[in-house]
Amino acid sequence: MKKLFSSIFLLLFCYSCATPEVVNVIGPNDNKLSCQELSNEIARANELANEAQQAKKMDKAHNVGAILFFLPGYGMTMKNIEEATKAAKERSLHLNKIKEKKNC
Repeated sequence: MKKLFSSIFLLLFCYSCATPEVVNVIGPNDNKLSCQELSNEIARANELANEAQQAKKMDKAHNVGAILFFLPGYGMTMKNIEEATKAAKERSLHLNKIKEKKNC
């Protein structure tokens, strides 16, 4: 029981180090969005991708702390950054395809 609790705590601790938001690539109402709303969503997706890339920089206190005190946490953060960047780029492409179909 003690090992199980320790394992769960360690997993949650590692996961909490992963900071950037990972967006859903396809939203349930994407096809219903107006041209302006699509443009806003594309801008938001691009902003999230940029934020994820900014979180990757080594001068961030979060990354320095993760390396100094908990190296696996740094690994989880880097994995999350890659997932967040990829998802944001895919969302932007998805929304651009919808804009093209709507002749925006």
